[in-house]
Amino acid sequence: MSFDEEWSAARATAAAANVSMRLNHVPVEPGSGGSGSDLELNQDHIGAIGTEAYKLHSRLQTDGKHAATATGEAAGALTKEGFVSGAALLKVNAVWESQVKTLVAACANVSNGLNYSLSSHAKDEEQLHADFTTSAIDKFLK
Repeated sequence: MSFDEEWSAARATAAAANVSMRLNHVPVEPGSGGSGSDLELNQDHIGAIGTEAYKLHSRLQTDGKHAATATGEAAGALTKEGFVSGAALLKVNAVWESQVKTLVAACANVSNGLNYSLSSHAKDEEQLHADFTTSAIDKFLK
């Protein structure tokens, strides 16, 4: 099924369930303290997620490799004694190391991406404000 077909099916399902599909707005519940804006960036929450991603990154770099030496030695001993499981153990270790590297990279991407988002958000907001203000001024000048 193509994306367009899936999207049409999803829209039809939502319409059948009488669900309003709005992509740019989440209603603010009374007493929630929300400002009613479409997009809010809570820097404390994003910062906490980035911090946890960095901690996980650091731990995976060390803890993900602690059995590598023992596994290599065990695989070598098994291979030396003629066991086929020695080569299999080396393969398992290689796959494990590859997966740990993937997780470390993913944690780094999350942490770095969130740090970048926090640092660039204010600049983006200023630019948007300037663009909209200029747009409104142009409208009145015409």
